[in-house]
Amino acid sequence: MTDDAVLVEVDGPVGQITINRPETLNALDVPTCLALEKALDRLEADDAVRVIVVTGAGRAFVAGGDIGDLNSRQGLAHYREFGEEIHRVFRRFETCDKPTIAAVNGFALGGGTELLLCLDIRILSDKARLGLPEITLGIFPGAGGTQRMIRQVPLCRAKELMFTGDHIPADEAVAIGLANRVVPHDELMAETRALALKIAEKSPLTLKLLKRTIGDGADMALPSALRHEQATISLVMDSRDAHEGCSAFLEKRKARFEGA
Repeated sequence: MTDDAVLVEVDGPVGQITINRPETLNALDVPTCLALEKALDRLEADDAVRVIVVTGAGRAFVAGGDIGDLNSRQGLAHYREFGEEIHRVFRRFETCDKPTIAAVNGFALGGGTELLLCLDIRILSDKARLGLPEITLGIFPGAGGTQRMIRQVPLCRAKELMFTGDHIPADEAVAIGLANRVVPHDELMAETRALALKIAEKSPLTLKLLKRTIGDGADMALPSALRHEQATISLVMDSRDAHEGCSAFLEKRKARFEGA
């Protein structure tokens, strides 16, 4: 499927979403957000797709929001239009039942870092630069960044990034826990695909319930989260995939997971 702003490709069990506005460094506006949502809907509904990769065309992953578009808005209109759309779409990515991987090929600034915060695993090109520079425009992160950042990196570091608007290189992003690892730029997509295929070999049903258990439990007190985990693993143990995995181990063969 091709959209003016987004490309979608399916190659075996891996679906890829490419944000395709290289002339604006893939800046996000309402049409692009809606195109991202449409792309995610398609890949989530495709049972053959087990892992979803998100990347950008050209020199950027997403270099931020469309500044001209933001400058044209006033508070209530922004809240009702762009703010409402981007929060909904980013939350859709965050709660997607399929594993998601960010392949960060360049600038991931502002809304780019905020989108990255919604994806499960983050692989960075050594050319990537991350940050939340909104403060330099007289605004602050408004697509979930203020809340997701403080939950994923040390609070003092999150505040420094948001208060200064500094960009950080890929290796520093990994060091503070914002990303998984850095790879040479020319190897980014191959490394990402290899990881996606490794995950795609696992039970899609178990991955779905595992993601839900992690996501739900993160918002619970520990005693409640542990009870939630206990209940969900019991559901997993009722699946054919669980017994296929155990049988394959005992029989010294590769498991054939079907998602049931």
